[in-house]
Amino acid sequence: MSCFTVKVFVVDLGSQWGHLIYRRLRDLDVETKMVSVDSPASGIENADGLVFSGGALRVGKGETEMAGNCGEFLDSAVEKGTPVLGVCAGQQFIALRFGGEVSPAKVPEYGNVELIVDYANDLFEGLPEKFTVFASHNDEVVNAKGFKTLAHSKDVAIHAFKHDSKSVYGTLFHPEVTHTQYGKEIYENFLRICRK
Repeated sequence: MSCFTVKVFVVDLGSQWGHLIYRRLRDLDVETKMVSVDSPASGIENADGLVFSGGALRVGKGETEMAGNCGEFLDSAVEKGTPVLGVCAGQQFIALRFGGEVSPAKVPEYGNVELIVDYANDLFEGLPEKFTVFASHNDEVVNAKGFKTLAHSKDVAIHAFKHDSKSVYGTLFHPEVTHTQYGKEIYENFLRICRK
């Protein structure tokens, strides 16, 4: 039985793996639910944490209209100090919302990728400096305004980030899939952040 007593909502951006994030959290004994991007922002007010899933939207091509009310979700969470984790397109959307830049990737990544952790931080606490993650993206963050880069790969400079002063994180890779090493530990670390 887990010691976590948090409520984390998964904001579904249309990812084929959004349900895996939900399952990963449920397996960690976390109260969770999937939230549609078209839901009102008031529906996430009692969450202790938010995870923005990946999705089909091409943030690097300006397809943010598919994000629905995600901007309001993010603004509300930041105002309340609720921790947020963006995965793949979720990470890209967060960067854009904070004034960063997303563009089509110079080298799109599909499949297993070696992740190199650049900065010891609470999201990757207890993990090795290098491990294998699963990526599936056409776009990448090229300017993360207000964020510190946590990790990179051979072809992507900003694979994971954390806001300089807020509990807002993003990973381009997918921690929820079994091909990612230490994915469970990454979510456990995020849940610890939600409990602080």
